[in-house]
Amino acid sequence: MAGHTLCFVLSVKFGKSAVNSVFGSGFRLSLALAFCLSLIAPASLAATGDPAVGVRKAFHDAQMRYEKEPRNNEAAWQFARACFDLADLATNNAQRIEIADQGIAACKQLLSRDSNSAPGHYYLGMNLGQVAQTRGLGALKLVTEMEREFSAARDLDSSFDYAGPDRNLGLLYRDAPAMVSIGSRTRAKKHLQRAVELAPNYPENHLNLIEAYVKWNERNAAHNELKTVEELLPRSRANFGGKAWEASWADWEERLRKIRKKLEEPAKAIPSPRQKE
Repeated sequence: MAGHTLCFVLSVKFGKSAVNSVFGSGFRLSLALAFCLSLIAPASLAATGDPAVGVRKAFHDAQMRYEKEPRNNEAAWQFARACFDLADLATNNAQRIEIADQGIAACKQLLSRDSNSAPGHYYLGMNLGQVAQTRGLGALKLVTEMEREFSAARDLDSSFDYAGPDRNLGLLYRDAPAMVSIGSRTRAKKHLQRAVELAPNYPENHLNLIEAYVKWNERNAAHNELKTVEELLPRSRANFGGKAWEASWADWEERLRKIRKKLEEPAKAIPSPRQKE
């Protein structure tokens, strides 16, 4: 099963200071919560060549199973996973909320029966992330809830989804504003590095860490991690091969291209907001 990444940028303009993205694209003056939800569609979509078709089919199948087995814990979190995927195809906020709310409800039902379900906490956090996209300033409260759910998932099964709990916690702390939310460079680095340690063959974890180093202008660390990734790629292609991973590889290669280009530029001071330690 291909992995999920909830990669997002959360920013608030506070006075004259603003968070800048890793590669320099500016943020809006108001709260901007832009999620780049990298969804890896199942191999069954290969026949159509359209990832959306596979995502919709996976949702339908998971929904049918969950309706037949509403107390089956695996059916519940697999349905929540499918809701997260389908919500990414939403064309408006109402659709996104309607789909994600189904995943949230499934996870809450699951957790009411089994509070120690790592997938239940994990996909609750992921679907909360979908809702957060629609909330403006209200997203700040949801970020705290996401932090709690990913932390619970991490405590229960830190290896789930290729170290997904640490990966998403790292991104939360990296991209959330420090002054009005949970942003923290120290905590971001801790969790992003831990994701690499737990799932060292998964390229996404390394790329998130490199992009963090670039954002923080830690160029030596970024170069070292990039070297590690480039040595890792042949083995990763063997481990994560086939149609199910084509979309991931397209994303990873494009991000690597941007990273290399950025690191080839002359070093310069990159301003950053005050971070909580």
